[in-house]
Amino acid sequence: MRPAGWFALLVFVCLFSLAACQQVAPESVPQAEYSGVVLEPEGQIQQIHDPVIAFEDGTYYVFSTGRRIPIICSPDKINWESCGRVFFRNPSWTRDINPNLADIWAPDISFFNNRWHLYYAVSNFGTQNSAIALATNTTLDPESPNYEWQDQGIVLRSQPGDKWNAIDPNLVLDEEGNPWLAWGSFWSGIWMGQIDPATGQLADDPADFQHLADRSAGPDRNPAIEAPFIVKRGDYWYLFISFDQCCQGAASTYNVRVGRSDSLTGPYMDREGVPLTAGGGTWILAEYGRWKGPGHNGLLVEDDAYWLVYHAYDSKQNGVPKLRLESLSWDAEGWPSLPSQTPEE
Repeated sequence: MRPAGWFALLVFVCLFSLAACQQVAPESVPQAEYSGVVLEPEGQIQQIHDPVIAFEDGTYYVFSTGRRIPIICSPDKINWESCGRVFFRNPSWTRDINPNLADIWAPDISFFNNRWHLYYAVSNFGTQNSAIALATNTTLDPESPNYEWQDQGIVLRSQPGDKWNAIDPNLVLDEEGNPWLAWGSFWSGIWMGQIDPATGQLADDPADFQHLADRSAGPDRNPAIEAPFIVKRGDYWYLFISFDQCCQGAASTYNVRVGRSDSLTGPYMDREGVPLTAGGGTWILAEYGRWKGPGHNGLLVEDDAYWLVYHAYDSKQNGVPKLRLESLSWDAEGWPSLPSQTPEE
């Protein structure tokens, strides 16, 4: 958002000096504060875990962890209903990772090279026996005759002893539209590699992977960091990550931290200047009211609004995970916060 007075001045200057207009860069305009809002989603929002959100042709879609990757959809981000599942059955290769696979984890949805890319994870809880894979589609509309998810197989595999755990993918496009994949859970934290836009597969050699965040290197030596999600606003890239423990109902201690960098590949720093690779991370989301262990967020950018979806455990309904949705507030220094975290007056 830019002050209205700035636009008026710019128009006046442009009328008299084309050169002056050419010298004004958008990045040089101070960013005004922006206040977020909390939505209260309704309908099919139970048992939503690790959500990610996308928009196509008037409909919002949320993908989440679950059997064959469940999908819910909404015309307004408030009223949600079931819109099916990505797979009719688990891809056959998943049996090599986990022969007793029930849920597919942590899907991530993005659009590039004229198709939707759904990265997802298959694993065994608490181990590095994991893989990130890819499914593609030309549309998200299950009523379209062109709707068909095609599995493209494994993108990244991890084994015990690797530096990373191949779960929790997030695809982000750089300034030139080139795709990069971030991932990671526990062990040495969050990593990133470049993606071949034609195939959706990793283009980087593992030796060239970028290390973005590592809590185990911090003062508390706690490895509990996962679920990266990266967006750009103004001059900065923002890396959101989840700390502590999920998946324990109302006893979950999940919370979300953030750092930022002027380069997609880092280094990312928190508000105090602590590198995220040294355990840094500025707190942005923790339990509030009935909602315990909020975390594993996704983001959807609509004009000035950065909509953050996440799951939280409802302490008034036996700790069931539900969809939560709110937009980020931004202060004058370009740091985000969430309205749910503001104490009520």
